Formats: sequence, structure tokens, C-alpha cells
Amino acid sequence: MNLRQLSLALIVASLSLSAAAAQLSCPDLASAVQVNACPTEEELQFTYTGYCSDNAKAYANQTDSCIRYEDYRQMKNLARWESKDGEFDAYVSCDLPASQFKALKATSMAVVQQGKLTKPTKLVCVYPKGINFTYRTKQTCAVDNEKACAADATNCRATCN
Repeated sequence: MNLRQLSLALIVASLSLSAAAAQLSCPDLASAVQVNACPTEEELQFTYTGYCSDNAKAYANQTDSCIRYEDYRQMKNLARWESKDGEFDAYVSCDLPASQFKALKATSMAVVQQGKLTKPTKLVCVYPKGINFTYRTKQTCAVDNEKACAADATNCRATCN
């Protein structure tokens, strides 16, 4: 490789790195898509019986969700939803009507580091009713203008690179 080719390769590489920075905002739930179906009541009852009848869990004090069927149902009666572009996802209670879910607006945005390392990163958009849409990446993310975001969630943007 000659000097000219090397210079050109470095310029292209630097351009692609700067272009890799992505600016993200919380997804509009009106266009979110349900990815999997909600479990039926029969499926929930069947899995409750199978999961909670395991004596090994009782001896290991792992039965908090098995004390009452209602607790287990609340924990497992979920469906996965994705943003329209598929970048963000969340598990949402099947007891929440889709029309109510799709009307929710983000209340905040936060960057959460997973583990002790700085990577991977989760960008979490918080919505009412305990719904958190998450963007997972190995990039480094930061919320742009945190004061404006804290004042009004419609101003929340994050840059990941």
C-alpha cells in the first residue's frame, strides 16, 4: 500500500467513525409494534403449576412469585414490544390495553451502565405505568442537555458513539 492509498484509507475511516455517532430520542409508542403474543390464561396457569411446584425452589427461598397465582400472573403476563425502527424494546403488561399503552409519553431518559465496565450501555426511556423502553449498545452514550431533558422529556436526546 503506498502513501496515497494509506492517506485515503485513513480519511475514509475517520469519516465513517464520525458518521457512526447516532442521536436517539425516546420512541413514540403510537407507532410501537407488539412482537409476541400475550400468553393465554391457560398457559399462565399451566406454567404456574409447573414452575411453582418445583420443591427445589421452595428450599432455596426462590418462591416469592409463587405465593399467589396473581403475583405470578403479574410477573409473567407480558408481551415484548419494539419501537417502529426496532432499536428500543420493552416488556409490557398484557393487562394494559394497547390504546392506553400507545397514548403514553416518555417522562425521562437515562444512560445505565451494565456491570462494572463502561460497556455495554443501556439507554432507557421511562414511561408511566412502569414501562421502560431500552436501547442496548456497546457504544458510549450520553444524554444531551440533561437539564432540558429533566425539565421536559420531549427534549430528551442522547448521542451514542
